[in-house]
Amino acid sequence: MSALTRQTESPFRVVDWEPDVTQMLDEHHLVAWSSVPRRRVHFAACLSHFLALQPDVEICPLYGRYITDLDSFCHQLERVLPGVPITRKIDGPEGLVSLLRSRHALRFRSASRYRYYIWNDADVMLKADHRLFGRIVDALVGVAAEAEYASDELLLVQRAAFIGGPMLDLYAENRNGQFRSWYDDGLGEPFWQMVSGLEVPPVLRYQVDLLTK
Repeated sequence: MSALTRQTESPFRVVDWEPDVTQMLDEHHLVAWSSVPRRRVHFAACLSHFLALQPDVEICPLYGRYITDLDSFCHQLERVLPGVPITRKIDGPEGLVSLLRSRHALRFRSASRYRYYIWNDADVMLKADHRLFGRIVDALVGVAAEAEYASDELLLVQRAAFIGGPMLDLYAENRNGQFRSWYDDGLGEPFWQMVSGLEVPPVLRYQVDLLTK
C-alpha cells in the first residue's frame, strides 16, 4: 500500500499511515475529517484498499453524496450486505438494525471476522437531517457494541469510518450527538448503553489534514 501511495501523487506527506489508522479501528469507530475534498477522497480510497488486503474482512462502502434520508441509506446498505430488503425504519425485525446484525458466509469460505463501513461524505446526511443522522450512527455503533459485549455468537467486529468535512468534526464535539452519547429514547437508560455496558460510544476523531505535515 505504501508503494501505491508514493506512485499516485498523494496529497499526504506521511507515508505508511494506514496501519496506524487501522489500529485505531481495533477499539474505536473513526470520525475522519478534512477541509479539502481531495484529501478526504484519497484517505477513504487508501484506507479501504488497505483494509481489503487484510484476511477475513468485509468492506461496506457507503457513498454519502447520495445519502440524504433513511431510504437512500437503506438502498445502499442493501447492496453491500446480503439479505432480504429491509423496511425503511431503524428498529424492528425487518428494519435497519436487523440487517446490521446479519452475518453471511459464502460456500466453502469461513464467515468474516471484521466488517468495516466506510461512509464517504457522511456530512451530506448530517446537513440534510441531523437527528436521523444521529439515529443511524447510534444503530451502527450500537450493533457493533452489542456484538462485542452482549452476543454469544461468533464475534464479528464491526467498525465504521465516518469521513467528511469540518461540519462532521463539529458534530463530533457535541456532547449530545451520537458520536459522544447514546441515543436517548426517553425511556430511561439508553438501549445500547444497557446492552453493552458502555457509558459512551467508542468513537475517535481524526484530522486527515495532519497527514500533510
